[in-house]
Amino acid sequence: MPTTHTIDLTLENLHGYYSPERAPILTIDPGDSIVTRTLDAGWGNEPYIGGAYHEREKFPGYDKEKDGDGHSMIGPIAVRGAKPGMTLVIRINQIVPGAWGGTFAGGWKSSVNARYGIEDRGVVHAWALDRESMTGRSNLGHTVALRPFLGVMGMPPPEPGRHGTPPPRIWGGNLDCKELIAGTTLYLPIPVEGAIFSFGDGHAVQGDGEVSVTAIECPMDRVDLTLDLRDDFPISTPHARTESAWITLGFGDTLDDATYAALEPMFALISKFHNVERLDAIALASLVVDLRITQIVNGVVGVHAVLPHGAIR
Repeated sequence: MPTTHTIDLTLENLHGYYSPERAPILTIDPGDSIVTRTLDAGWGNEPYIGGAYHEREKFPGYDKEKDGDGHSMIGPIAVRGAKPGMTLVIRINQIVPGAWGGTFAGGWKSSVNARYGIEDRGVVHAWALDRESMTGRSNLGHTVALRPFLGVMGMPPPEPGRHGTPPPRIWGGNLDCKELIAGTTLYLPIPVEGAIFSFGDGHAVQGDGEVSVTAIECPMDRVDLTLDLRDDFPISTPHARTESAWITLGFGDTLDDATYAALEPMFALISKFHNVERLDAIALASLVVDLRITQIVNGVVGVHAVLPHGAIR
């Protein structure tokens, strides 16, 4: 019978970088679930204050040298029997945001902020999050509907050493795809023995593109994921199945590169599902597949292709 493993939110179970050499905090069987809480991406231990950018208290014991300066992630989790060439299946069962979050715009040097002309001037919006009404209210009095998801879910590159968390990779990571809500299944190609899966970066809500570099960044009070393996669904990029569509994700230095990286696996899905050649799949995709900008702010940009269920019959 599958087991549900509860992971405590402790420093020993957190890290801020990917590495195939990092020892897993837990090894589970395929089909097992994990339940935990997460910090916000910045390792914060207290709510944001609206207004100017400000330093916050970090999680007790946090050491940038030891834990890394990337997104705060739970893990890594090893899955028995996972091998390169197989596909890791992540069923997103439940995501419950914490009571607060924050959004930033400007105030630090980056290519995005330089483009906006806001490197030297920034702002913080502090949000109170209501889990009953699933709304957030900012310090300025604005209200938005919440649609929580995890920005980071992934595995390390197969090369040794530490790898930063900001750029998304074909093995997952900082995908920042707003469609990865509860009820969605994410599929990732496995790069290393055991999979070595980590996750974090709670977002209470985000628009396609994540144009200010942040969503409503928040801790999560409950994350429930089921990890499984497939050896009959070979993929080379992240895929997702939502309640309404299949999604393929692509990354690149330009939106053109990311677009074609997202489209090739979508052509392959259409060919597989409908028993047609690639040329016919391209023609069909032009009729029913939507392209969306996942994010433009993570060093490499992301595009996801969306095929609604039943669009081709």
